[in-house]
Amino acid sequence: LTGTMAESEIPLKNATLMAIDEINESGGLIGKKIVPIVVDGKSDWPTSAKEAERLIVEEKVKVVFGCWTSACRKTVKPIFEKYNNLLFYPLQYEGLESSPNIIYTGATANQQIIPAIRWSYDNLGKKFFLVGSDYIFPRVANKIVKLVLEALGGTLLGEEYVLLGSNDFSKIAEKIAKTKPDVIINTINGDSNISFMKEIQKLNIWTNKTPVMFFSVGESELQAMKDLSPNLKLEGNYACWNYFQSIDSVANKNFVARFKKKFGENSTINDPMFNGYLGVNLWSTAVKNSLNEDIYKNKRLLYHFAYPSPEGVVSFDRETNHLWKTVRIGKIKKDLQFEIIWSSGRPIRPRPYPETRFSRKEWKQFVEDLYEGWGRHWANVKKI
Repeated sequence: LTGTMAESEIPLKNATLMAIDEINESGGLIGKKIVPIVVDGKSDWPTSAKEAERLIVEEKVKVVFGCWTSACRKTVKPIFEKYNNLLFYPLQYEGLESSPNIIYTGATANQQIIPAIRWSYDNLGKKFFLVGSDYIFPRVANKIVKLVLEALGGTLLGEEYVLLGSNDFSKIAEKIAKTKPDVIINTINGDSNISFMKEIQKLNIWTNKTPVMFFSVGESELQAMKDLSPNLKLEGNYACWNYFQSIDSVANKNFVARFKKKFGENSTINDPMFNGYLGVNLWSTAVKNSLNEDIYKNKRLLYHFAYPSPEGVVSFDRETNHLWKTVRIGKIKKDLQFEIIWSSGRPIRPRPYPETRFSRKEWKQFVEDLYEGWGRHWANVKKI
């Protein structure tokens, strides 16, 4: 709720609480009200780990909904496995993981990164520049991007990383301007995106027809960026997600209307927020069907039904604890909503280990090398 990730995670918290409120207003679960306990991870994964353990041990929570960065998820994962508790994780992420104690409601690489790169190669151009925050998700995501580009015959013109929370993108923007890519793949997280897009705009990179494909920026981040920097031009760039607020369905229009009624007409919803809302409803449906709060009974029940949602029908892959998801690519409009310009048309099976020339053993070593290189952390922990 504070720090560099606050602009993304506060809306995520709001959507999760909305789901809990709706359940309580309809009578609760098995005769009880859900009591939410909200804690601040402070954009700091050791703090998140400490709070996760306190929630489980001292507060005796039945289930946890949260985390954004993969550095946070990686850090709390052993705690949920140690205490046999359950975490619903709402973010698209790099994959290379499957835990019996985590329900992954966001996309894996084959449900976001890989289709986005293929679409960009076919529709935006063959020359790519990669820029991301220096932690586990962007590093793995961009390794996947490079493997896909190699297979397609694309050209990588540059790859740059900054610390989480960094605001210095001047040299990176100069490199982008000099190399003239067809598309910029953006895996920057948090409020650093404002500084990056300012530099892109200052050097007229966007006006020279070099769009950005976002992997970690959705509707609420766009609105926050615009609120903090009114002169920022974002229209015409792209993002790949499973959920967009602009999905044209009765279920989604009703969902958006309820959200706006609760949080204000100008409020927006992005993919992680929807996944946070979805996670609560998946869990509550399992509790209702099992008539108890047992973690494993509930988890097993999740495998046996398809859940109709504003995103479309979602269902579980029991082998991986991930969801089948429809992939969508959106183009940013003037009102900071997305025009959906491409869709997979059907839910795609999750594959946490992408089908590339890398073996699972090689992926494991790649991730381990990053972890050891960062001093046994899941992100570069140098001071900005």
